[in-house]
Amino acid sequence: MTERYGPGIALLVVDVQNDFADRAGSLYVAGGEQVVAGINAEVTAARAADSPVFYSQDWHPAHTPHFVTGGGVWPPHCVADSAGAAFHPELVVAGEVIRKGVDGGDGYSAFSVRDPSSGERRATLLGARLAELGVATLVVVGLAGDHCVRASALDARERGLSVRLPLALTRFVNLEPDDEGRAVTAMRDAGVLVG
Repeated sequence: MTERYGPGIALLVVDVQNDFADRAGSLYVAGGEQVVAGINAEVTAARAADSPVFYSQDWHPAHTPHFVTGGGVWPPHCVADSAGAAFHPELVVAGEVIRKGVDGGDGYSAFSVRDPSSGERRATLLGARLAELGVATLVVVGLAGDHCVRASALDARERGLSVRLPLALTRFVNLEPDDEGRAVTAMRDAGVLVG
């Protein structure tokens, strides 16, 4: 589903990286590779309308409390400078990249990172960049719908942005049964236009 772009609208592509979007990735999201072509069409549409495009990228240190090896819940993934952390080779990257989890924090949202020990949240550069550009509406696509996409969409709503989320351009981890349904409900309840 291609959204309309133009003044005040930006596109955020969340974590379309090899560890999530490649079957050989350490935290493969089933069907993750299937969203790449559609996301590329969104990038083309946004750029044609002079709408800014941003990309979030997990960029973890090798040892972090975010990983199961450090007491977290996730297998090691998207370790800085690894092949798994690289964007999917077919993804068109034509915009600013916002790296998250760089200091070992939980980088679910493209807007903020959370210290896994203290719970303290710190902003990334994304919110300030969108404000500088006068963005009022954000189209969010990418991986995974029940984690980083959800967190980014909810953070955007907290910041007063209108948010559109085309479901065809995300996939879900579903660690627990119906995580997808709960994520979609939470986003809709927050005012995200999910379709």
